[in-house]
Amino acid sequence: MEDPKKKYQIENESYAFAMMVISCCRHTAKEQREFILTNQLFKSGTSVGANVREAQEGQSKKDFLSKMSISLKEARESKYRICLLRDSWYFKTYPLREDLLNKSNEMIWVLTKIIKTTKLKLQT
Repeated sequence: MEDPKKKYQIENESYAFAMMVISCCRHTAKEQREFILTNQLFKSGTSVGANVREAQEGQSKKDFLSKMSISLKEARESKYRICLLRDSWYFKTYPLREDLLNKSNEMIWVLTKIIKTTKLKLQT
């Protein structure tokens, strides 16, 4: 059975990531008038937590694994867009750009660990 503290932690962390993404997108759209990348980041960044929550109510371990894998894909997509915004200088006035990148790396690491652990449990 999954540790309730871990469940709560990934839900909180993915929610915190989504809130950082929302803040970043609002700032970048307002200050830099950039809407295409920020809209894409908004979608992928908020999707991470949505899929984590769907996974928590999965009908089976395989369903859980599938939803967590989607969440990981969304986290990786978000990181890619964060890097694009940073490297194209759209983030030049966003004060939390490195925090957001670090948080995306953290989300990828945690989700990868959850997926690997779940796969091991499925094999036994």
